[in-house]
Amino acid sequence: MAEENKITYFILGFGIGVAIGVLFAPQSGEETRRLLRAKAEEGKEFLKKQGEELRESASELVEKGRSAVIRQKEQLAAAVEAGKQAYREAVSSPSQEEGPAI
Repeated sequence: MAEENKITYFILGFGIGVAIGVLFAPQSGEETRRLLRAKAEEGKEFLKKQGEELRESASELVEKGRSAVIRQKEQLAAAVEAGKQAYREAVSSPSQEEGPAI
């Protein structure tokens, strides 16, 4: 969400800057167009960089999520196996409630 706000504010600021720059430009038309192209290229590179960073962050989060799921799955399997083993031991050992045989 914060990334979207940064990008929105960047684009808004860029547009306002271009408008003010065109109105008060001391350069000739060709120089102004060249400057606008350069600034547009800077904006494009900024957005590209932000997109790449966002993609990397998302990839890291997905990988962390996968690791957490795998760990939980392993822990659950170990707990189930321990429960099965405890059941087997309880069933195979003689009951202590019967008392000594006469």
